[in-house]
Amino acid sequence: MRISVQEAAFELGAESDAFAAGVANAGAVVTFTGVVRDADQGGLQAMEIEHYPGMTEKALTAIAEEAMDRWSLADTLVIHRHGRLAPGERIMMVATAARHRKDAFEAAEYLMDYLKSRAPFWKKEILSGGGADWVAAKDADEDALKRWQGGKSPAS
Repeated sequence: MRISVQEAAFELGAESDAFAAGVANAGAVVTFTGVVRDADQGGLQAMEIEHYPGMTEKALTAIAEEAMDRWSLADTLVIHRHGRLAPGERIMMVATAARHRKDAFEAAEYLMDYLKSRAPFWKKEILSGGGADWVAAKDADEDALKRWQGGKSPAS
């Protein structure tokens, strides 16, 4: 299991290849990469992502360990960037490996739902017109978490 909270960009192909090479006993590897998209109203210049070092890694490790146990994963990888990112830049990556594809897909989706709603990151959209808005939680993201634990959020 590897958790990385980093400012530097990551190479998707290299990360995917290295992860897959380390799980010879798995029958499935699933990867997901999140990309900074334009603001809802358009005109996004950049997204600034803040976190508390130590606390963020601890929270991501706890949820990755929970996923490892719940789906009997062979391995998992979570990379999440912080700092100032432009539209189109990679913001995060999740990879899961399991004996069977269903477990790998479900665990990856679980991790993505957690990262979207509960991971301790704060995101601010910097607009080209000079304005800035903190990204608020969305009901749809909260609803996605409920299906995993009967209305309870992961790692709560």
